[in-house]
Amino acid sequence: MKFLVPIQKAAVALSSALALAGCASLSPDGGGADVQALVAGNPLTGGANAQRAPDARSAEAVDALLARPLDAEAAVRIALVNGPRMQDAFATLQLSDAERVQAASLPNPVFAFSRLREGSALEIDRALRFNVLNLVALPWQARWAGERHEVAKLQAAQSVLLLAADTRRAWVRAVAARQGVSYMRDAKEAAEAGAELAHRMAQVGNWSALQRTREQLLLADAAAQLARAEQAAVASREQLTRLMGLSGARAASYTLPDRLPALPASAPDAGDVQALALRDRLDVRSAQMQNTATANSLGLTRATGLVNAMELGAVRNTVFGNGPDRARTTERGFELELPIPLFDWGQARNARAEALYLQSAARVRETGVRAASEARESLAHWNTAYAIARRYQDEVLPLRRQVNDEMVLRYNGMLSSVWELLGETRASMLAVNAAIEAQRDFWLADTDLQLALTGSAT
Repeated sequence: MKFLVPIQKAAVALSSALALAGCASLSPDGGGADVQALVAGNPLTGGANAQRAPDARSAEAVDALLARPLDAEAAVRIALVNGPRMQDAFATLQLSDAERVQAASLPNPVFAFSRLREGSALEIDRALRFNVLNLVALPWQARWAGERHEVAKLQAAQSVLLLAADTRRAWVRAVAARQGVSYMRDAKEAAEAGAELAHRMAQVGNWSALQRTREQLLLADAAAQLARAEQAAVASREQLTRLMGLSGARAASYTLPDRLPALPASAPDAGDVQALALRDRLDVRSAQMQNTATANSLGLTRATGLVNAMELGAVRNTVFGNGPDRARTTERGFELELPIPLFDWGQARNARAEALYLQSAARVRETGVRAASEARESLAHWNTAYAIARRYQDEVLPLRRQVNDEMVLRYNGMLSSVWELLGETRASMLAVNAAIEAQRDFWLADTDLQLALTGSAT
Protein backbone atom coordinates (compact mmCIF):
# COMPACT_ATOMS: atom_id res chain seq x y z
CA MET A 1 0.00 0.00 0.00
CA LYS A 2 1.42 3.33 -1.04
CA PHE A 3 0.02 6.74 -0.10
CA LEU A 4 1.20 10.27 -0.56
CA VAL A 5 1.57 11.89 2.89
CA PRO A 6 2.35 15.48 3.92
CA ILE A 7 6.03 16.05 4.38
CA GLN A 8 5.32 18.17 7.47
CA LYS A 9 4.15 15.18 9.55
CA ALA A 10 7.20 13.16 8.67
CA ALA A 11 9.41 16.10 9.56
CA VAL A 12 7.77 16.49 12.99
CA ALA A 13 8.16 12.79 13.81
CA LEU A 14 11.74 12.81 12.61
CA SER A 15 12.69 15.94 14.55
CA SER A 16 11.24 14.66 17.83
CA ALA A 17 12.99 11.33 17.43
CA LEU A 18 16.26 13.09 16.63
CA ALA A 19 15.97 15.15 19.81
CA LEU A 20 15.40 12.02 21.87
CA ALA A 21 18.24 10.12 20.24
CA GLY A 22 20.59 13.00 20.91
CA CYS A 23 20.02 12.58 24.67
CA ALA A 24 21.09 8.91 24.70
CA SER A 25 24.76 8.26 25.33
CA LEU A 26 26.82 5.59 27.01
CA SER A 27 27.66 6.13 30.67
CA PRO A 28 31.39 6.57 31.29
CA ASP A 29 31.34 3.74 33.84
CA GLY A 30 28.28 1.86 32.59
CA GLY A 31 26.35 2.83 35.74
CA GLY A 32 29.02 1.73 38.20
CA ALA A 33 28.73 4.91 40.28
CA ASP A 34 25.03 4.23 40.84
CA VAL A 35 25.87 0.72 41.98
CA GLN A 36 28.38 2.12 44.47
CA ALA A 37 25.69 4.43 45.81
CA LEU A 38 23.30 1.51 46.27
CA VAL A 39 25.74 -0.48 48.42
CA ALA A 40 27.35 2.47 50.22
CA GLY A 41 27.28 2.04 53.98
CA ASN A 42 26.25 -1.60 53.83
CA PRO A 43 27.89 -3.57 56.66
CA LEU A 44 28.69 -6.46 54.34
CA THR A 45 31.05 -4.38 52.21
CA GLY A 46 32.60 -2.59 55.17
CA GLY A 47 32.82 0.63 53.17
CA ALA A 48 34.84 -0.97 50.36
CA ASN A 49 34.16 0.01 46.76
CA ALA A 50 33.72 -2.53 44.01
CA GLN A 51 35.86 -2.13 40.92
CA ARG A 52 35.20 -3.03 37.29
CA ALA A 53 38.71 -4.39 36.69
CA PRO A 54 41.97 -4.44 38.65
CA ASP A 55 44.62 -1.87 37.75
CA ALA A 56 48.08 -0.95 38.96
CA ARG A 57 46.76 1.08 41.88
CA SER A 58 44.41 -1.66 43.07
CA ALA A 59 47.20 -4.24 42.68
CA GLU A 60 49.35 -2.23 45.08
CA ALA A 61 46.45 -1.99 47.53
CA VAL A 62 45.91 -5.75 47.34
CA ASP A 63 49.59 -6.44 47.99
CA ALA A 64 49.50 -4.13 51.01
CA LEU A 65 46.48 -5.95 52.44
CA LEU A 66 48.08 -9.36 51.87
CA ALA A 67 51.28 -8.30 53.63
CA ARG A 68 49.63 -8.60 57.05
CA PRO A 69 47.28 -11.17 58.57
CA LEU A 70 44.10 -11.05 56.54
CA ASP A 71 40.97 -10.02 58.43
CA ALA A 72 37.43 -10.24 57.08
CA GLU A 73 37.30 -6.59 55.99
CA ALA A 74 40.52 -6.91 54.02
CA ALA A 75 39.32 -10.09 52.35
CA VAL A 76 36.13 -8.33 51.23
CA ARG A 77 38.10 -5.37 49.88
CA ILE A 78 40.32 -7.66 47.84
CA ALA A 79 37.37 -9.60 46.46
CA LEU A 80 35.54 -6.43 45.42
CA VAL A 81 38.50 -5.02 43.49
CA ASN A 82 40.14 -8.20 42.27
CA GLY A 83 37.49 -10.92 42.19
CA PRO A 84 36.42 -12.27 38.78
CA ARG A 85 32.79 -12.17 39.84
CA MET A 86 32.95 -8.39 40.12
CA GLN A 87 34.35 -8.07 36.63
CA ASP A 88 31.54 -10.26 35.32
CA ALA A 89 28.88 -8.24 37.16
CA PHE A 90 30.14 -4.90 35.84
CA ALA A 91 30.51 -6.29 32.33
CA THR A 92 26.86 -7.37 32.49
CA LEU A 93 25.94 -3.87 33.65
CA GLN A 94 27.91 -2.32 30.79
CA LEU A 95 26.03 -4.58 28.39
CA SER A 96 22.74 -3.32 29.80
CA ASP A 97 23.90 0.27 29.35
CA ALA A 98 24.73 -0.45 25.70
CA GLU A 99 21.28 -1.96 25.19
CA ARG A 100 19.73 1.14 26.76
CA VAL A 101 21.52 3.43 24.33
CA GLN A 102 20.73 1.13 21.41
CA ALA A 103 17.03 1.19 22.26
CA ALA A 104 17.06 5.00 22.27
CA SER A 105 18.94 5.30 18.99
CA LEU A 106 17.26 6.22 15.73
CA PRO A 107 16.72 3.34 13.31
CA ASN A 108 18.91 3.56 10.27
CA PRO A 109 17.19 4.66 7.04
CA VAL A 110 17.08 2.22 4.13
CA PHE A 111 18.21 3.26 0.67
CA ALA A 112 16.83 1.31 -2.29
CA PHE A 113 18.11 1.55 -5.87
CA SER A 114 16.95 -0.24 -8.99
CA ARG A 115 17.94 0.04 -12.63
CA LEU A 116 15.55 -1.37 -15.24
CA ARG A 117 15.92 -1.46 -19.02
CA GLU A 118 13.30 -2.14 -21.65
CA GLY A 119 14.83 -2.11 -25.09
CA SER A 120 16.65 1.19 -25.30
CA ALA A 121 14.52 2.72 -22.52
CA LEU A 122 16.16 3.00 -19.08
CA GLU A 123 14.38 3.47 -15.76
CA ILE A 124 16.21 4.27 -12.53
CA ASP A 125 14.33 4.12 -9.22
CA ARG A 126 15.69 5.52 -5.97
CA ALA A 127 13.98 5.46 -2.58
CA LEU A 128 14.93 6.43 0.95
CA ARG A 129 12.73 4.80 3.61
CA PHE A 130 12.32 5.21 7.34
CA ASN A 131 10.53 2.90 9.76
CA VAL A 132 7.96 5.39 11.04
CA LEU A 133 6.58 3.08 13.71
CA ASN A 134 10.01 2.74 15.30
CA LEU A 135 10.32 6.52 15.25
CA VAL A 136 6.95 6.96 16.95
CA ALA A 137 7.67 4.23 19.52
CA LEU A 138 11.21 5.42 20.19
CA PRO A 139 10.36 7.42 23.37
CA TRP A 140 8.48 4.42 24.73
CA GLN A 141 11.29 2.02 23.92
CA ALA A 142 13.87 4.37 25.42
CA ARG A 143 11.95 4.65 28.67
CA TRP A 144 11.50 0.87 28.82
CA ALA A 145 15.19 0.29 28.21
CA GLY A 146 16.03 2.86 30.90
CA GLU A 147 13.87 1.01 33.39
CA ARG A 148 15.52 -2.27 32.51
CA HIS A 149 18.91 -0.63 33.02
CA GLU A 150 17.79 0.45 36.49
CA VAL A 151 16.92 -3.19 37.17
CA ALA A 152 20.40 -4.15 35.96
CA LYS A 153 21.94 -1.67 38.41
CA LEU A 154 20.01 -3.24 41.29
CA GLN A 155 21.11 -6.69 40.17
CA ALA A 156 24.74 -5.56 39.94
CA ALA A 157 24.51 -4.09 43.45
CA GLN A 158 23.07 -7.39 44.63
CA SER A 159 26.04 -9.18 43.04
CA VAL A 160 28.35 -6.93 45.05
CA LEU A 161 26.60 -7.84 48.31
CA LEU A 162 26.51 -11.53 47.45
CA LEU A 163 30.24 -11.55 46.76
CA ALA A 164 30.94 -9.67 49.98
CA ALA A 165 28.79 -12.12 51.96
CA ASP A 166 30.34 -15.18 50.31
CA THR A 167 33.82 -13.81 51.03
CA ARG A 168 32.96 -13.20 54.69
CA ARG A 169 31.58 -16.72 55.02
CA ALA A 170 34.66 -18.20 53.37
CA TRP A 171 36.95 -16.18 55.65
CA VAL A 172 35.08 -17.33 58.77
CA ARG A 173 35.24 -20.96 57.68
CA ALA A 174 38.94 -20.69 56.79
CA VAL A 175 39.93 -19.14 60.13
CA ALA A 176 37.77 -21.57 62.10
CA ALA A 177 39.25 -24.51 60.21
CA ARG A 178 42.77 -23.25 60.87
CA GLN A 179 41.97 -22.81 64.55
CA GLY A 180 40.45 -26.29 64.68
CA VAL A 181 43.57 -27.86 63.16
CA SER A 182 45.65 -26.40 65.98
CA TYR A 183 43.49 -28.04 68.64
CA MET A 184 43.29 -31.34 66.76
CA ARG A 185 47.08 -31.44 66.68
CA ASP A 186 47.12 -31.03 70.46
CA ALA A 187 44.59 -33.85 70.73
CA LYS A 188 46.75 -36.08 68.56
CA GLU A 189 49.82 -35.30 70.66
CA ALA A 190 47.88 -36.25 73.80
CA ALA A 191 46.80 -39.49 72.13
CA GLU A 192 50.40 -40.20 71.12
CA ALA A 193 51.54 -39.72 74.69
CA GLY A 194 48.84 -42.08 75.91
CA ALA A 195 49.66 -44.72 73.31
CA GLU A 196 53.39 -44.54 74.10
CA LEU A 197 52.76 -44.86 77.82
CA ALA A 198 50.39 -47.76 77.25
CA HIS A 199 52.98 -49.51 75.10
CA ARG A 200 55.64 -49.21 77.81
CA MET A 201 53.30 -50.39 80.56
CA ALA A 202 52.25 -53.36 78.47
CA GLN A 203 55.89 -54.29 77.90
CA VAL A 204 56.56 -54.50 81.64
CA GLY A 205 53.35 -56.42 82.21
CA ASN A 206 51.36 -53.67 84.00
CA TRP A 207 48.72 -53.39 81.24
CA SER A 208 46.85 -55.89 79.19
CA ALA A 209 46.88 -56.08 75.42
CA LEU A 210 43.26 -54.86 75.41
CA GLN A 211 44.10 -51.66 77.29
CA ARG A 212 47.07 -50.98 75.03
CA THR A 213 44.93 -51.55 71.92
CA ARG A 214 42.33 -49.06 73.14
CA GLU A 215 44.96 -46.35 73.44
CA GLN A 216 46.28 -47.17 69.99
CA LEU A 217 42.73 -46.93 68.66
CA LEU A 218 42.38 -43.47 70.22
CA LEU A 219 45.62 -42.43 68.51
CA ALA A 220 44.47 -43.73 65.12
CA ASP A 221 41.16 -41.90 65.47
CA ALA A 222 42.89 -38.65 66.49
CA ALA A 223 45.20 -38.93 63.47
CA ALA A 224 42.23 -39.43 61.15
CA GLN A 225 40.39 -36.45 62.63
CA LEU A 226 43.49 -34.31 62.24
CA ALA A 227 43.78 -35.30 58.59
CA ARG A 228 40.14 -34.36 57.99
CA ALA A 229 40.66 -31.04 59.77
CA GLU A 230 43.74 -30.26 57.69
CA GLN A 231 41.87 -31.06 54.48
CA ALA A 232 38.95 -28.86 55.57
CA ALA A 233 41.41 -26.04 56.27
CA VAL A 234 42.93 -26.37 52.79
CA ALA A 235 39.52 -26.48 51.11
CA SER A 236 38.17 -23.45 52.99
CA ARG A 237 41.34 -21.45 52.32
CA GLU A 238 41.17 -22.26 48.60
CA GLN A 239 37.53 -21.18 48.48
CA LEU A 240 38.51 -17.85 50.00
CA THR A 241 41.40 -17.59 47.53
CA ARG A 242 39.07 -18.11 44.57
CA LEU A 243 36.65 -15.46 45.76
CA MET A 244 39.48 -12.97 46.12
CA GLY A 245 40.77 -13.81 42.64
CA LEU A 246 44.28 -14.65 43.84
CA SER A 247 46.73 -16.91 42.06
CA GLY A 248 50.39 -17.81 42.06
CA ALA A 249 52.51 -16.38 44.84
CA ARG A 250 49.65 -14.30 46.17
CA ALA A 251 47.52 -17.38 46.79
CA ALA A 252 50.25 -19.06 48.80
CA SER A 253 51.68 -16.10 50.68
CA TYR A 254 48.80 -14.60 52.63
CA THR A 255 48.23 -15.54 56.27
CA LEU A 256 45.06 -15.79 58.30
CA PRO A 257 44.52 -14.81 61.95
CA ASP A 258 44.93 -17.47 64.62
CA ARG A 259 41.37 -17.18 65.87
CA LEU A 260 37.95 -15.78 65.05
CA PRO A 261 36.82 -12.37 66.37
CA ALA A 262 35.31 -12.26 69.82
CA LEU A 263 31.55 -12.42 70.20
CA PRO A 264 29.68 -9.13 70.68
CA ALA A 265 29.03 -8.28 74.31
CA SER A 266 25.26 -8.35 73.80
CA ALA A 267 22.78 -9.12 71.07
CA PRO A 268 21.80 -5.86 69.31
CA ASP A 269 18.17 -5.01 68.68
CA ALA A 270 17.53 -5.83 65.04
CA GLY A 271 14.17 -4.01 65.00
CA ASP A 272 11.38 -5.03 62.67
CA VAL A 273 13.33 -7.29 60.35
CA GLN A 274 10.35 -7.85 58.05
CA ALA A 275 9.90 -4.14 57.44
CA LEU A 276 13.65 -3.67 56.95
CA ALA A 277 13.82 -6.50 54.43
CA LEU A 278 10.83 -5.26 52.42
CA ARG A 279 12.25 -1.74 52.40
CA ASP A 280 15.97 -2.32 51.84
CA ARG A 281 16.40 -5.65 50.06
CA LEU A 282 17.73 -5.19 46.58
CA ASP A 283 15.94 -8.21 45.15
CA VAL A 284 12.59 -6.75 46.27
CA ARG A 285 13.36 -3.42 44.64
CA SER A 286 14.62 -5.19 41.52
CA ALA A 287 11.41 -7.23 41.23
CA GLN A 288 9.28 -4.10 41.61
CA MET A 289 11.26 -2.23 38.97
CA GLN A 290 11.11 -5.22 36.64
CA ASN A 291 7.34 -5.31 37.07
CA THR A 292 7.10 -1.63 36.11
CA ALA A 293 9.19 -2.21 32.99
CA THR A 294 7.03 -5.20 32.03
CA ALA A 295 3.87 -3.11 32.46
CA ASN A 296 5.27 -0.45 30.13
CA SER A 297 6.18 -3.06 27.55
CA LEU A 298 2.59 -4.32 27.72
CA GLY A 299 1.37 -0.86 26.78
CA LEU A 300 3.70 -0.74 23.81
CA THR A 301 2.56 -4.17 22.64
CA ARG A 302 -1.08 -3.13 22.80
CA ALA A 303 -0.39 0.09 20.95
CA THR A 304 1.24 -1.80 18.10
CA GLY A 305 -1.07 -4.80 18.21
CA LEU A 306 -2.65 -4.29 14.78
CA VAL A 307 0.09 -2.39 13.00
CA ASN A 308 3.58 -3.51 13.97
CA ALA A 309 5.39 -1.97 11.00
CA MET A 310 5.13 1.30 9.10
CA GLU A 311 7.62 2.66 6.60
CA LEU A 312 7.70 6.15 5.13
CA GLY A 313 9.91 6.79 2.13
CA ALA A 314 10.91 9.46 -0.35
CA VAL A 315 10.82 8.14 -3.93
CA ARG A 316 12.44 9.45 -7.10
CA ASN A 317 11.91 7.58 -10.36
CA THR A 318 13.64 8.65 -13.58
CA VAL A 319 12.73 7.22 -16.99
CA PHE A 320 15.01 7.77 -19.96
CA GLY A 321 13.02 7.52 -23.24
CA ASN A 322 14.16 5.52 -26.22
CA GLY A 323 13.02 8.05 -28.86
CA PRO A 324 15.32 10.12 -31.01
CA ASP A 325 15.01 13.08 -28.60
CA ARG A 326 16.08 10.95 -25.64
CA ALA A 327 13.40 12.53 -23.46
CA ARG A 328 13.65 12.06 -19.70
CA THR A 329 10.83 12.14 -17.19
CA THR A 330 11.17 12.18 -13.38
CA GLU A 331 8.59 11.27 -10.73
CA ARG A 332 8.96 12.42 -7.13
CA GLY A 333 6.87 11.68 -4.09
CA PHE A 334 6.48 9.81 -0.85
CA GLU A 335 5.19 6.38 -0.05
CA LEU A 336 3.81 4.84 3.11
CA GLU A 337 3.87 1.07 3.55
CA LEU A 338 1.60 -0.65 6.06
CA PRO A 339 0.93 -4.35 6.66
CA ILE A 340 -2.70 -5.37 6.15
CA PRO A 341 -3.97 -7.13 9.32
CA LEU A 342 -5.91 -9.88 7.57
CA PHE A 343 -4.56 -12.91 9.44
CA ASP A 344 -2.63 -11.66 12.44
CA TRP A 345 -4.62 -9.19 14.58
CA GLY A 346 -2.03 -9.19 17.37
CA GLN A 347 -4.03 -11.38 19.77
CA ALA A 348 -1.07 -13.69 20.42
CA ARG A 349 1.33 -10.79 21.07
CA ASN A 350 -1.14 -9.15 23.46
CA ALA A 351 -1.78 -12.44 25.26
CA ARG A 352 1.93 -13.05 25.62
CA ALA A 353 2.53 -9.55 26.97
CA GLU A 354 -0.29 -9.93 29.50
CA ALA A 355 1.05 -13.31 30.62
CA LEU A 356 4.50 -11.78 31.10
CA TYR A 357 3.01 -9.03 33.23
CA LEU A 358 1.04 -11.49 35.37
CA GLN A 359 4.19 -13.55 35.76
CA SER A 360 6.16 -10.47 36.81
CA ALA A 361 3.48 -9.43 39.32
CA ALA A 362 3.48 -12.92 40.82
CA ARG A 363 7.26 -12.77 41.16
CA VAL A 364 7.02 -9.45 42.99
CA ARG A 365 4.65 -10.99 45.51
CA GLU A 366 6.75 -14.14 45.84
CA THR A 367 9.90 -12.06 46.36
CA GLY A 368 8.22 -10.04 49.10
CA VAL A 369 6.92 -13.14 50.88
CA ARG A 370 10.33 -14.81 50.64
CA ALA A 371 12.14 -11.69 51.85
CA ALA A 372 10.00 -11.39 54.98
CA SER A 373 10.28 -15.12 55.70
CA GLU A 374 14.04 -15.23 55.20
CA ALA A 375 14.49 -12.20 57.43
CA ARG A 376 12.54 -13.88 60.26
CA GLU A 377 14.41 -17.15 59.76
CA SER A 378 17.81 -15.44 59.70
CA LEU A 379 17.04 -13.51 62.87
CA ALA A 380 15.96 -16.69 64.66
CA HIS A 381 19.12 -18.43 63.47
CA TRP A 382 21.22 -15.47 64.61
CA ASN A 383 19.69 -15.50 68.11
CA THR A 384 20.13 -19.27 68.45
CA ALA A 385 23.72 -19.22 67.22
CA TYR A 386 24.55 -16.32 69.54
CA ALA A 387 23.01 -18.07 72.55
CA ILE A 388 24.92 -21.30 71.86
CA ALA A 389 28.23 -19.51 71.32
CA ARG A 390 27.77 -17.46 74.50
CA ARG A 391 26.94 -20.60 76.48
CA TYR A 392 30.17 -22.22 75.36
CA GLN A 393 32.15 -19.06 76.10
CA ASP A 394 30.56 -18.19 79.45
CA GLU A 395 29.75 -21.64 80.88
CA VAL A 396 31.20 -24.68 79.13
CA LEU A 397 34.79 -23.51 78.68
CA PRO A 398 35.16 -21.96 82.17
CA LEU A 399 33.76 -25.12 83.74
CA ARG A 400 36.04 -27.25 81.61
CA ARG A 401 39.07 -25.19 82.70
CA GLN A 402 37.99 -25.59 86.31
CA VAL A 403 37.75 -29.36 85.88
CA ASN A 404 41.21 -29.41 84.29
CA ASP A 405 42.68 -27.42 87.16
CA GLU A 406 41.12 -29.78 89.73
CA MET A 407 42.37 -32.80 87.79
CA VAL A 408 45.93 -31.43 87.78
CA LEU A 409 45.73 -30.87 91.54
CA ARG A 410 44.47 -34.41 92.07
CA TYR A 411 47.19 -35.79 89.85
CA ASN A 412 49.87 -33.83 91.69
CA GLY A 413 48.42 -35.15 94.96
CA MET A 414 48.54 -38.69 93.56
CA LEU A 415 44.75 -38.94 93.81
CA SER A 416 44.24 -39.60 90.08
CA SER A 417 46.19 -41.46 87.44
CA VAL A 418 47.91 -40.19 84.38
CA TRP A 419 45.22 -41.88 82.30
CA GLU A 420 42.51 -39.83 83.94
CA LEU A 421 44.57 -36.70 83.31
CA LEU A 422 45.05 -37.59 79.65
CA GLY A 423 41.38 -38.43 79.25
CA GLU A 424 40.38 -35.10 80.74
CA THR A 425 42.79 -33.31 78.42
CA ARG A 426 41.21 -34.97 75.38
CA ALA A 427 37.73 -34.06 76.58
CA SER A 428 38.80 -30.43 77.08
CA MET A 429 40.15 -30.25 73.55
CA LEU A 430 36.89 -31.58 72.17
CA ALA A 431 34.99 -28.93 74.14
CA VAL A 432 37.25 -26.20 72.79
CA ASN A 433 36.73 -27.47 69.26
CA ALA A 434 32.95 -27.42 69.78
CA ALA A 435 33.22 -23.84 71.04
CA ILE A 436 35.15 -22.87 67.89
CA GLU A 437 32.40 -24.39 65.75
CA ALA A 438 29.75 -22.50 67.72
CA GLN A 439 31.65 -19.25 67.29
CA ARG A 440 32.02 -19.97 63.55
CA ASP A 441 28.29 -20.67 63.22
CA PHE A 442 27.48 -17.37 64.89
CA TRP A 443 29.57 -15.30 62.49
CA LEU A 444 28.09 -17.18 59.55
CA ALA A 445 24.61 -16.44 60.91
CA ASP A 446 25.56 -12.80 61.34
CA THR A 447 26.53 -12.56 57.66
CA ASP A 448 23.34 -14.36 56.63
CA LEU A 449 21.23 -11.90 58.65
CA GLN A 450 22.88 -8.85 57.09
CA LEU A 451 22.37 -10.29 53.62
CA ALA A 452 18.76 -11.23 54.32
CA LEU A 453 18.01 -7.64 55.38
CA THR A 454 19.71 -5.81 52.52
CA GLY A 455 20.49 -8.10 49.60
CA SER A 456 19.06 -11.55 49.16
CA ALA A 457 19.45 -14.83 50.98
CA THR A 458 20.13 -16.68 47.73
